[in-house]
Amino acid sequence: MAIPQQTIDQILDRTDLVDLISQRVKLKKTGRTYSGCCPFHQEKSPSFHVYRDKQYYHCFGCQANGNAIKFLMDIDNRSFIDVMKDLASQTGIELPKDNQDSKKLTYKKTITPAPSISTPPVAPAPTPDHIQDFEPYPFPQDDPFLFADQQFTEITQEGNLYDLLENITQFYQQQLPKSASAQRYFKQRGLSPTTIQDWRLGYAPEDWQHLEQAFPQDIDGLKQLGLIRTSDSGRDFDLLRDRVIFPIRDPKGRVVGFGGRALNDEIKPKYINSPDSEVFHKNQLLYGLYEGTKFKAQDWLLVEGYMDVIALHQAGIHGAVATLGTASNTEHLNILFKRNHRITIAFDGDSAGQKAAQRTLEIALPLLNDGRELKFFILPNDHDPDSLIRQEGVEKFQQLWQQAPLLSDFLFALLTQQHDVSTPEGKSQVMGELKNMTQLLPPQGSYRYLLNQAFREKLGLGKRFTPKISHDASLSFNIRTRDEDFAVALLMSNPFLYTHFEQLRAYIQQDDLLAEILAVLDQVFDKLPEDQERAIYYVLGACYAYRNEIAELLQRTNVLDILNSPEQAFNFAKENALALQEKLLRQRMKRPASLQESQNLRMQLNELTKKISLRLLH
Repeated sequence: MAIPQQTIDQILDRTDLVDLISQRVKLKKTGRTYSGCCPFHQEKSPSFHVYRDKQYYHCFGCQANGNAIKFLMDIDNRSFIDVMKDLASQTGIELPKDNQDSKKLTYKKTITPAPSISTPPVAPAPTPDHIQDFEPYPFPQDDPFLFADQQFTEITQEGNLYDLLENITQFYQQQLPKSASAQRYFKQRGLSPTTIQDWRLGYAPEDWQHLEQAFPQDIDGLKQLGLIRTSDSGRDFDLLRDRVIFPIRDPKGRVVGFGGRALNDEIKPKYINSPDSEVFHKNQLLYGLYEGTKFKAQDWLLVEGYMDVIALHQAGIHGAVATLGTASNTEHLNILFKRNHRITIAFDGDSAGQKAAQRTLEIALPLLNDGRELKFFILPNDHDPDSLIRQEGVEKFQQLWQQAPLLSDFLFALLTQQHDVSTPEGKSQVMGELKNMTQLLPPQGSYRYLLNQAFREKLGLGKRFTPKISHDASLSFNIRTRDEDFAVALLMSNPFLYTHFEQLRAYIQQDDLLAEILAVLDQVFDKLPEDQERAIYYVLGACYAYRNEIAELLQRTNVLDILNSPEQAFNFAKENALALQEKLLRQRMKRPASLQESQNLRMQLNELTKKISLRLLH
């Protein structure tokens, strides 16, 4: 049974991991987590922690970790499918059934057999007495009644929608050489024969029933796919006519639908897409994603149209994708965020593009967990990516892409365009609108705070991180100071960075000062005041027992002179946390408590190494 990732995610979202594990392990709330004795190894003091907000568990002792599915598979030694059936039943989500799913992909394929010639009726056998008088009975082959009793029974078979779509794709490809106007269109857009072949581009003839004529046995399938429509008068007609065709492939490379562009610009709409069907869901697909994945693209750019995607790929920019005639939504952005923590969206520079950017901004904010970055590529006026590359060249395009502002800069420019920030009233209005926007951000993490702090500084409302620092000073700091001490200094100057260091509690020695500070922050983090100054005093009070060590460390590191912006503190925290995690993992691997723990640590180190490598690439 193949279970779609979307269904798995829905089941995990509806499963309360704390409730699930509480049925097997006695848990006690400790700060932001629930803790208990690990069910995977014997221990006397609790080192097993469950994070309700992250739907994740981790044992500090044996390093067992995972989600609800992994927990049930490991504790009961059950298969993935068995566990999914159990969780699906508990959450009320129906899993796909093999038979049911396969039927959804079929249609009635009708075959009319050719008529066979009936055997003529036989005349009575002549007797020997009159055999010489017998004349053969005449049976003219063109007799209209010859096949009167013949049964023309249609044979019905099951056809597969994916096979039908593949056949239609080949049919459209075969029509392209027959249309001079379609070939001229692709040539004017600068597409090479190789590009046309790779993207399987084609042409739909202008005849109103060309698909019925080409596929007379597959009318039911064509109607299921929405490629044949029925008029008010009851007459069937083809959806795509006299248009160049863009086959749309799913992540597995199967054609699931088509886009058609009118060759005559007077025809509206200019673009038509196949409607949603059992195999085609516009909101869950991106044009070019399969091709980009095939080329192992790292940087992803969301553009507007099919031709933009193809032109960018032809120029060597393989991470370009486009929505399928719909506006960007959370599904589209999540598809890309799963492939890279940093994505870029391109918009036209006109007013319509600005409105689209603002709408995308609003749907993107709830997705911006710590570590995710969204850039806004505003194209020069009167240009789309295709025209920009053809007129300015790919190097100019790459340069503009690299200079595209991050979400924070774009949002600041957007809001300050609407208000006079030279006045207190204007600044107040900007901060008011920013507060409304940041309410859309995930409640966990530090991005909400960092965004507010950055705006305050740009508007001249906050001077906390004004000191400047040379690159040499930053290097000398790292030489003199332990990573653990730097982490403590960062946390004391910005307690909201705790979310970056939280996972270190699984590896660090409990008598280390950083471990003590992390334990305190775990207890008080949800109670921190939103204002940074007040949050700092709150944490200093909670860490009063370590006041002498903290004072000495802050004086020695002088962290406030090293960081000159919230963004820099954020980046330092990410890098410091990753470096510390790698260091502590390697130390822990030298003294594993068991073979199982050694294997778990090795897996975690491999994942961490990949994450660090990706960060270095960017």
